Amino acid sequence: MASTNVTGGCPAAMKASSNGAFQHESPLDFALPLIILQICLVVVFTRLLAYLLKPLKQPRVIAEIIGGILLGPTALGRSKVYINTIFPEKSLTVLDTLANIGLLFFLFLVGLELDFAAIRKTGKKSLLIALAGISLPFILGVGTSFVLSSTISKGVHQIPFIVFMGVALSITAFPVLARILAELKLLTTDIGRMAMSAAGVNDIAAWILLALAIALSGNESSPLVPLWVLLSGSGFVIFAVLAIKPLLGYMAKRCPEGEPVKELYVCVTLTLVLAASFVTDTIGIHALFGAFVVGIVTPKEGPFCRILTEKIEDLVSGLLLPLYFASSGLKTDVTTIRGAQSWGLLLLVILTTCFGKIGGTVVASMLCKVPFREAMSLGVLMNTKGLVELIVLNIGKDRKVLNDQAFAILVLMALVTTFITTPLLMAIYKPARRGAPYKHRTIQRKDHDSELRILACFHSTRNIPTLINMIESSRGTGQRGRLCVYAMHLMELSERSSAIAMVHKARLNGLPAWNKVERSTDQMVIAFEAYQHLRAVAVRPMTAISDLSSIHEDICTSAHQKRVAMILLPFHKHQRVDGAMESIGHAFHEVNKRVLQRAPCSVGILVDRGLGGTSHVVASEVDYKIVVPFFGGLDDREALAYGMKMVEHPGISLTVLKFVAARGTLKRFGKGEEDEKEKKGKEIDEEFLRELMNDPRGNESLAYEERVVESRDDVNATLKAMSKCNLFIVGRNAAVAPLVNSTDCPELGPVGSLLSSSEFSTTASVLVVQGYDPAADTRPLIEEDVDYEGSSRDISDSTV
Repeated sequence: MASTNVTGGCPAAMKASSNGAFQHESPLDFALPLIILQICLVVVFTRLLAYLLKPLKQPRVIAEIIGGILLGPTALGRSKVYINTIFPEKSLTVLDTLANIGLLFFLFLVGLELDFAAIRKTGKKSLLIALAGISLPFILGVGTSFVLSSTISKGVHQIPFIVFMGVALSITAFPVLARILAELKLLTTDIGRMAMSAAGVNDIAAWILLALAIALSGNESSPLVPLWVLLSGSGFVIFAVLAIKPLLGYMAKRCPEGEPVKELYVCVTLTLVLAASFVTDTIGIHALFGAFVVGIVTPKEGPFCRILTEKIEDLVSGLLLPLYFASSGLKTDVTTIRGAQSWGLLLLVILTTCFGKIGGTVVASMLCKVPFREAMSLGVLMNTKGLVELIVLNIGKDRKVLNDQAFAILVLMALVTTFITTPLLMAIYKPARRGAPYKHRTIQRKDHDSELRILACFHSTRNIPTLINMIESSRGTGQRGRLCVYAMHLMELSERSSAIAMVHKARLNGLPAWNKVERSTDQMVIAFEAYQHLRAVAVRPMTAISDLSSIHEDICTSAHQKRVAMILLPFHKHQRVDGAMESIGHAFHEVNKRVLQRAPCSVGILVDRGLGGTSHVVASEVDYKIVVPFFGGLDDREALAYGMKMVEHPGISLTVLKFVAARGTLKRFGKGEEDEKEKKGKEIDEEFLRELMNDPRGNESLAYEERVVESRDDVNATLKAMSKCNLFIVGRNAAVAPLVNSTDCPELGPVGSLLSSSEFSTTASVLVVQGYDPAADTRPLIEEDVDYEGSSRDISDSTV
């Protein structure tokens, strides 16, 4: 067993590793196996809580705070056997050290994500709201500190206690706020933009105030010590700007896009983070400030910042950071809040911070002519607390500014205010409204000269060449029927801290608005902008950033707001070099199925086999052969309507294959005897085809053929004979029995499943179309996009 002899009243230091159970040594008496057990317990416990809280749309920080409290003396820690075995006092130094190393690098990541250039561009409105949201709660926090110091915090050093209370009540958690906005689809609305801008200003102000609070909380009685601490801290910031920033800039410039970042550069940067942390700890501010400042001065342009984030975020956010919440929870004993006085003080602190944050923000917002509902929503959002709040409280406890009871009260305040943010915001700002109805929800229409609007979604650069070639093929002659395409980049909102970087990207590119700011640096967006300048097509880049389980809401809502006729989705499988189809993930498969169920318009799923090759084909070189197999039904008619739109392009030839069941075979190709509904549908099909034959758009580029078939094998053989074409356009619910024995992609329908199989073709792309059926519209209520003047707006009506 490890030595636990007492010398001078202190337990002996723990050895790092044991010789194993077979040597009669318990691994829990040694530092390394014990910290491994602690990490595993904390990560599993907090992840389980996060999963349970996910239906409530709570950010993961809530689960981590609750998990830390439950692992501590409040709940599980009440068992002496548990606390002495899993979290013995002699192990807490190792736990705190490892947790703080994780916290250092997390604060470095936060600094990477805070872009001073963006904060400098914050409008006067957001700046006023931010300052009001800091000032009033800080003043109220000062008043509350006198109440606490006269009751549960007697004898505390008054000046640092006042500052710590003011900071604790006035903080807004920037990363947590961003996640809540993303979850509620408010990131790029006006309210989301203002909240993020104000939270960025608030974050910087909070760190400055925290530095002041730490400087004032030193044990030295001389009043000159805090002054020296602040001056030295200011000198370090100047040194970071003048010396560290140019060094990081030099390394960033030597990391061009598309090339790996040198391992030496990563090593130098991470060492700078630790060295800066050592300097600020020596000064007496806190080691966290050094890491945060290095993150802020790191260049944000280019791949350097992104790759740094990718290299450290999973280890830090996934394993090390939860240890900080556990360390904080071990210091939090809610049972110290006893009696009416203590619970009354907890209620006072919660009401004070809520009133200060919400009240200050609402008053400032109303002065800026923001409507009351939006002003209240901003106030609720600015009341969000998070990790920085816990950092403030832990530093206060370590510096003996906060005792156990005050610490527990303030931790619960942070938990309650963050927990109520989402439900309050949903109650205030998310009333269900159906969006304004619109006319053209399908490609098929009487007025062929009307504007055609398409929402084209893509996951990665792999989809872009085919998508642009589809757009080029759909624009017709450029004289008839204008084409407007909304190109939506689908981005998954992950739990990683770099999700905040995606938040910045979404704010620039716009959701649901198109990019109306300066030219984007996103390569995907640039590709569409370049095409737009070459053609008479309005292409408007958009970004949807959500969890994949709810990103279909972004797609359907944007389609409704932009009044599009068709949503184009990429198939969830891509083609490998050998021709086989490989899935990019089950989650994307589910996204397509949900969009098919809830879309407010027609939907097309594009099986991409490189239409036109791997680059954009210029108009004069477009030479595509398109085949539309026609079996009948709503979806087949919509597929044919899209084919007729494409055949307007001079470089496209269209073949319509109408399949007719031979006499004596089962009606409708094996679907059973016809009922009255099918007979009526058949009459509509015939009328549609008659109009097609008289349509002047097709001219010599349109070929119409009828094929009499007796069995499924005949249908397969006929389609196989056309497999050398460039593109098949087929209805999803074609009036025909399944043409393949089994499929894992029912969303492609009976014909699309066959055409998309690798055995059928490896060169022909397939567009599976589902026509919009008003009778089957199961869309949820959609909120209108309302601006601050109180009027509905759809900026898509503007010209590019």
